[in-house]
Amino acid sequence: MTVWDRPEPPTQPVPLARGRIVAAAIALADEGGLEAVSVRKVAARLDAGPMRLYRYISSKEELFDLMVDEVQAEILPEEQPGDWREALRVLAQRTRKAALRHAWLADLLGGRPVMGPNGLAVAEATLSAFDSLTDIDTVMRAVEMVNAYSIGAIRRETANLRAERVTGLSKHDWQRAHGPHMTSMLATGRFPALSRVVYDGTDVDAQTSFTIGLDWVLDAVAAKLTGPSA
Repeated sequence: MTVWDRPEPPTQPVPLARGRIVAAAIALADEGGLEAVSVRKVAARLDAGPMRLYRYISSKEELFDLMVDEVQAEILPEEQPGDWREALRVLAQRTRKAALRHAWLADLLGGRPVMGPNGLAVAEATLSAFDSLTDIDTVMRAVEMVNAYSIGAIRRETANLRAERVTGLSKHDWQRAHGPHMTSMLATGRFPALSRVVYDGTDVDAQTSFTIGLDWVLDAVAAKLTGPSA
């Protein structure tokens, strides 16, 4: 039986509910990452004994599932775009924004799907965007490809942001610090392709990079689809 199927325990003298437990866990994760979340720390945040929480959740992994499902509500758009391409673009962009608000989310994306109500609603919104446009196997591969790109790009961006917080160096500070070494290595002539990237490539911000890459992936999906909407 999943956590969403189990009824909550009767009200105790000090009010406690899964919603309060999840909110406290998300607050801790927003402050210090997933390593800051434990049943003991969540219980302390709620001024409750740890054993009381085990009446609502069976493990930390189950708590993580609840946290992800709660944040999925932030990803679901209020209105479903009519066009499949716009629908997938909106969902991907909203996933990125949710991960920037909750940096820990990137570490929990891409594994087994969370079967909570919000996660299922996001999955339904994603799949229904195609609305019989093509066969279901093609739809599944298309969704997998878009998700793989989005999750990979989001993880890279959040990892860079985490590195900035840990080191205190911004992207440009880091580049300046490593500039002399890179210049000397490129001067050897051993890395011509890398030299072109460093000296001739256009540096774009993370939002622009994500959007361009997403559009390229959606172009590839469109090439595989049939029908006038593609």
